[in-house]
Amino acid sequence: MSSLPIISLAGLRSDDPAQRQATAAELGRACREVGFFYVTDHGIPDVKCKDAFALAKELFGLPGEDKEALSIKRSPHNRGYVAMADEKLNPESGADMKEAFNIGTDFPEDHPDVLAGKPFRGVNFWPSIEGWRRRALDYFDHCVELGRTIHRGFSLDLGLDEGFFSQHLTQPIATLRMLRYPPSADTIEREDGGAGAHTDYGNVTILATDEVAGLEVLNRQGEWIQAPHVPGAFVCNIGDCLMRWSNDTYVSTPHRVRPPEQERYSIAFFLEVNPDSIVDPRDVVPSETPKYQPITCADYLASRLDATYDHRQPE
Repeated sequence: MSSLPIISLAGLRSDDPAQRQATAAELGRACREVGFFYVTDHGIPDVKCKDAFALAKELFGLPGEDKEALSIKRSPHNRGYVAMADEKLNPESGADMKEAFNIGTDFPEDHPDVLAGKPFRGVNFWPSIEGWRRRALDYFDHCVELGRTIHRGFSLDLGLDEGFFSQHLTQPIATLRMLRYPPSADTIEREDGGAGAHTDYGNVTILATDEVAGLEVLNRQGEWIQAPHVPGAFVCNIGDCLMRWSNDTYVSTPHRVRPPEQERYSIAFFLEVNPDSIVDPRDVVPSETPKYQPITCADYLASRLDATYDHRQPE
């Protein structure tokens, strides 16, 4: 495969079960064969996407001391600012030359889960930019709904009740991550110097890209293929948690970001399920011998994040 499939999600919103099933089959084929796909007719207005990129530029344009005050090193819940070279998605290759900012589900400080110190149930850090929080959370909420729609397609394709995953997405672990990559002249010379080759950890990633090239996907033939910007579309991919849950029916795929020739922005939305949901292959493919033991989503995600950051605080 030399390019990624483009799938219209309009069928998943149809009243016709046959149309929903047909779109689900397209998603399932992509999840089995390459683990990556574009989605169109996704329901997120273009103006919302453009505003999200404007927010990212406002955030990363702040003085260094203002960004460091929001550092992810102060959060045990994977929220806040990641400085240049602080992250190693592929530890064997060295540090990634990018900066990032993570936003999770927005809980107030007095929320019971926050007070109890539950994993991934902390407060967000916010820049002192008027209106920034409101606009960011608006885009966040749109992405959650899109993720739920895609999961309905997964349920149908896997032969489950259409609402199987819905019960696990009532208060999911979700992370909106804004990313900025400096021009290649400012990075180390490494093919994956923007972001090291890796697979994502959760269920599904919904990625908005600008028009600057960089993202590459490893196809089943062992070749790195480009995932160029497609106007009006998101790039989506399967994460390791869904691969585990589906007993390897769906396969997560290594990908990387090459150092771009000019400054590059992207906005990733990582959707997991509820932290206490049990990820058990027997629930999804009961006819097969499970390859993985049951585990909560929170425990699985914490185990994967621990190796990613330098000086990370314990979960």
